[in-house]
Amino acid sequence: MDIVLSVLFYVLYLTAAVFACLRWVHNLQLNSYQNKTQLRRFRSAPEKLFCLLPLLPAWVFSFLPFAWAKIVTLVFLALSCLSLKPGKAKKPLVFTARVKRLLAVTAVLLLVLAFGGWFVPALSVGALFLSPLVILLANLLCAPMEKAVRNWYIKDAQRILRSCPELLILGVTGSYGKTSVKSYLGALLNAGFDTLITPESFNTPMGVVRTVRENLRSTHEIFVCEMGARHVGDIRELCDLVHPKHGVITAVGNQHLESFRTHENIRKTKYELADALPPDGKLFVNWDCEAIRENPPARPYLTYGFSEGCDYRAVDIELTLSGTSFTVEFPDGTRQNYRMPLIGEHSVLNVTGAVAVCHAFGIHPSALVPAMRKLKSVPHRMELRPGPITYIDDAYNSNPAGCKAALDTLARFDACRILVTPGMVELGSAWEEENKAFGRHAARVCDLCVLVGIREAEPIKAGLLEEGFPEERIAVVSSLQEGLARVNSFYSEKKKVVLLENDLPDNY
Repeated sequence: MDIVLSVLFYVLYLTAAVFACLRWVHNLQLNSYQNKTQLRRFRSAPEKLFCLLPLLPAWVFSFLPFAWAKIVTLVFLALSCLSLKPGKAKKPLVFTARVKRLLAVTAVLLLVLAFGGWFVPALSVGALFLSPLVILLANLLCAPMEKAVRNWYIKDAQRILRSCPELLILGVTGSYGKTSVKSYLGALLNAGFDTLITPESFNTPMGVVRTVRENLRSTHEIFVCEMGARHVGDIRELCDLVHPKHGVITAVGNQHLESFRTHENIRKTKYELADALPPDGKLFVNWDCEAIRENPPARPYLTYGFSEGCDYRAVDIELTLSGTSFTVEFPDGTRQNYRMPLIGEHSVLNVTGAVAVCHAFGIHPSALVPAMRKLKSVPHRMELRPGPITYIDDAYNSNPAGCKAALDTLARFDACRILVTPGMVELGSAWEEENKAFGRHAARVCDLCVLVGIREAEPIKAGLLEEGFPEERIAVVSSLQEGLARVNSFYSEKKKVVLLENDLPDNY
């Protein structure tokens, strides 16, 4: 009997250990393998740890030497397996080489504890209960090896870049808009140059390294490198890696304020790109960004935007459900009309930034017309999905300026205007006030507001009510699927246009 119970104990223990490892490593990957960020997420959302609760009684009963206590322990271990089993993720765990190394070290730690559990079962169960910390310990143990691997890949990427001395490298950074500008640059620069861009959101050092090692060819003439940051010095590190000659700063705002701590730190970090450019390099800045306009870079720059006096100015904007037409005024007085299948004024702003770079690189404004007609939305960034109900998918990580711009776009449609959102995150101490302001703005635009998440809904709902928005037109739901069902059931004589603003990642 004891042997059977022991075998069952180890089967359930190992099953729970595998599920725990996958769950916490997935969280760590989403948190960029940063232990501090992982701990901060757990503090801000302790419900993430509720899946560990069945392990507590299992641990208590594992101390008792009675047969019935062992059976109770097994029951709670079985419940733990069900509780820890990873669910369907918006962004599944990617089994990179780093993840495999991390899982291997974690497995060794848990197996050592499992061996100790042969003599003291409570030791093994307690290790499972502390599995989030075991993962962090494994991450610390892997750090020297990961640093060595990282340095090797970086040096190899730098070697490849040195072998392409004629390659023109353009860095793109900003609190928001950088991925869109980079994507539009990739489409428009190809009108005159063989261009490589960093794919998707490959805007970290290792993402850039991977792009260079896997995709850069000797025939490429321009490399557009998106540069992301969460901490001071991140852009400098990327600049030291690729040495950009030219740069674009799309915005300075309160994105990632949780990790940057202050707005000044954000500004300094974005301007690390400006500081890294050579004297003959060109810098393009979004002059509609108040933070840039009030405190511009300390080097020459070209401006783009809607404001009077911009070097590249977008005017005469006309928005429809099928796309947008606008005119760009160039520094030499040239005016060129464009038509694109994208919507939203901030899409026009980002495209204008890309047009400015193309023009400065020698592409004639009229040569961009065909490419402009074929521009595609960046996935989940003001992506238009026509149908019986028209959806505007702006579900990628949102920020205050982006939310305002998306609502302004929604306001331009003569339709039943519906907002579906969980609000904004990574705003630190400004989270409540920024989401409340988001709610106030939404109240002036929307006919129905569907708020996803009980905790997340509180400040947005408060902002809506402050503006006198009818409470019966505020729906607070626990999931996106429930929210979309509420949209479908809402009666309206007008066509429904639904803005999907933000979608919280799995680590929230």
